[in-house]
Amino acid sequence: MRKPKIVLLVAILTLATIFSHAQKNTNQRALWFTDARYGMFIHWGVYSGAEGVWKGEKLRNNNNYAEWIFYRNRIARDEYTNLLNRFDWEKIDPEQWVLLAKKAGMKYVTLTAKHHDGFALWDSQVSDYDVAEFTSPKRDIVKELSEACQKHGLKLGLYYSHWVDWEHPDGWDHSKEIYGIPAEDYDRYWQQKVIPQMKELLTDYGDIGIIWFDMWIHHSRTCVTKEQLLQLKGVIRELQPDCLVNSRLGLSIEEDSDIDFKTLGDNQLGSKKEEFPWQSPATVAHSWGFHALEDQWKSTTTLLHSLIGNVSLNGNMMLNIGPRANGDVPYEIEERLLAMGSWLTVNGESIYGSQAFDLVKDQHDWGKITCKQFQDGSTRLYLHVFNWPLSHQLPVTGVLEKPVKAYLLADPEQSDILFINSEAMTLLKLPAEQPDPLVSVLVLEYDSYPATIDGLAAQSVYGGYSLTLSNATHLKGNTMVEPPSRYGTLPSHIKVEEKSIYQWRVFMDKPTALYADISYNYQGEKGKGSITVKSSEGTLRANFQPTGEFVGEPNSDWQIGSFNSHRLGQMDFSEPGYYDISLEVKPQGGEKIDFQWLWLGEY
Repeated sequence: MRKPKIVLLVAILTLATIFSHAQKNTNQRALWFTDARYGMFIHWGVYSGAEGVWKGEKLRNNNNYAEWIFYRNRIARDEYTNLLNRFDWEKIDPEQWVLLAKKAGMKYVTLTAKHHDGFALWDSQVSDYDVAEFTSPKRDIVKELSEACQKHGLKLGLYYSHWVDWEHPDGWDHSKEIYGIPAEDYDRYWQQKVIPQMKELLTDYGDIGIIWFDMWIHHSRTCVTKEQLLQLKGVIRELQPDCLVNSRLGLSIEEDSDIDFKTLGDNQLGSKKEEFPWQSPATVAHSWGFHALEDQWKSTTTLLHSLIGNVSLNGNMMLNIGPRANGDVPYEIEERLLAMGSWLTVNGESIYGSQAFDLVKDQHDWGKITCKQFQDGSTRLYLHVFNWPLSHQLPVTGVLEKPVKAYLLADPEQSDILFINSEAMTLLKLPAEQPDPLVSVLVLEYDSYPATIDGLAAQSVYGGYSLTLSNATHLKGNTMVEPPSRYGTLPSHIKVEEKSIYQWRVFMDKPTALYADISYNYQGEKGKGSITVKSSEGTLRANFQPTGEFVGEPNSDWQIGSFNSHRLGQMDFSEPGYYDISLEVKPQGGEKIDFQWLWLGEY
């Protein structure tokens, strides 16, 4: 019996010596979390029996969150629990959810043990408002899920709604924004239900990987006090010191360094690299609980892009399933999860245990990069190619070292992918056929962690350089970006009313000649202003040209300024190397121009 334990210990130690955790500000408790990257969220409870419809009436809110029907449709408590009569208790098997999570490549599972309706999915001794009181024989869904997670090697997380409780007379529901609640009444709910139930969950169900709270605003904007939150966190630290606590406890990760990870907003994806652990709670559809009228299904490709995008910024994703009252997972969800699991079976190395790389978000227009660093200093970059280039060439801009090897992650033989390296540019020669119809992954191996250069505008897969305010290195003058409007028909741009200068740095991997095109909207007098583009190799100048208007949406009385592309001329770059490209936009006579982009390309 001792030999397997020794083997397991050796395996664990081996893994510990292979991977070097590059993500900073991650405590020891959360190391498994930043390695896992991908988990399952399960919204399932009494509301699953309503399916988003109450007595023929759809949920009274356009967000269609089916789990809110008790509150939204003003259902009486006893009528609400009658929904449990619709449940097929003989068929409901939480182990099937765990098996699906495992097939999907997920590493942890988080169940709504108590949602805002206050109903406990375990045999609680604190309240009779729990699943054991309404089933015969008694069921304990938390226990069944806990045993299944232990059996199949997944971490167990439990969602607990601590702030909101629509059932308890002293709990918070948002009607109390009208009527108020004395602090002593709310504290009675806290001490009589929240704290004792948390002790039950932390004592009776084995190791809990995460307690996932859902107070989506800071405690200062709620009836909950900081002292109550610290008391609750203290119970977790006392009973299960290794259990993770998320920021929706109500304490931000900046306010309390003992918070283990930050939870973003519902379906909010990462926007920047973070050095602390963070996670997006996400849905395959729109509603979290099962909704019979659901019609907003994200594609498998969209979900994979979301997961990869988060990992490329040091983040996790927890994807929700929302089973029906008989335990079935909707076909659309199961289909997508299994497809993601198949992809992860081949490409999981690029996700599990991977981190962000040093290049900025959206550096390349072909996809995302994740990174894995090893204890011996060697490093792998994983290039997730969202759009397989028709040119069969993939430019990687900004990495200053030559890879030792390049290959497709899906290729068990690791056959060499040919590449040309020229200082800050690695150009890969891709096979004609992409290995995966969803996202293909290439691996670049380096002997050490490769250095990068900041501030380069990357070469596009379309053979040019797109120069916008987002990748400029220096700005002088008007820099306020106007967001897209009129449903995107009026694009993002900069209103230039005075002389303004923008500068970019590009790297040319070979001598080349590129055309310079600029897109702008100008409704003024011809010639009342000038555009100048400069590099060390020459200068191009042009006067403003009126662009006129166009109908943005036919038959809608929708006339807007037209953003047109204007060719300024050709720029010759005689040698490989770094070039600073500057653009001066100089209005005259009180005129103004809306600048959109500058493009350097072969045609």
